[in-house]
Amino acid sequence: MSHRLDYSQIAPAGVKALGGVYGYVAQSGLPPALVELVFLRISQINNCAYCLDMHTRDLLKKGVPAEKLALVQAWQEGGTLFDTRERAALAWAESVTRVATTGVPDADYAAVRAVFSEKELVDLTIAIGLMNTYNRLAISFRNVPQAVTAATTAAAAR
Repeated sequence: MSHRLDYSQIAPAGVKALGGVYGYVAQSGLPPALVELVFLRISQINNCAYCLDMHTRDLLKKGVPAEKLALVQAWQEGGTLFDTRERAALAWAESVTRVATTGVPDADYAAVRAVFSEKELVDLTIAIGLMNTYNRLAISFRNVPQAVTAATTAAAAR
């Protein structure tokens, strides 16, 4: 995979605007680890290697156990590893990310509204939209994951 272009250099105002949305989400009051779990799940759905690498690293730094991270993709089978709010947020993230096929049904809305306030739900949905945008940028322009860069550097040093 070869990096196509550096969109942050080409459209810095656009990237800065996305950063503003990220800043809003960060100060929204949603738990940071919950937001990162949602970001990781969205990146799994979209198959974004760059974001998978980044959010896995971020969650490990936040102290989320590797066992939990290993089951994010199959969170429905994760038992008590995922609390009620995490489960609701992950289900909502899946439904909203796959909007073209799900249509985000009333049952999905009712389930997430049972555990999130209206403001939290809007903020969560903004976060979901943002991560889908970041995934599309990273995939389209072939951002190289940190793990790949490190492995390439190590191989070249041998």
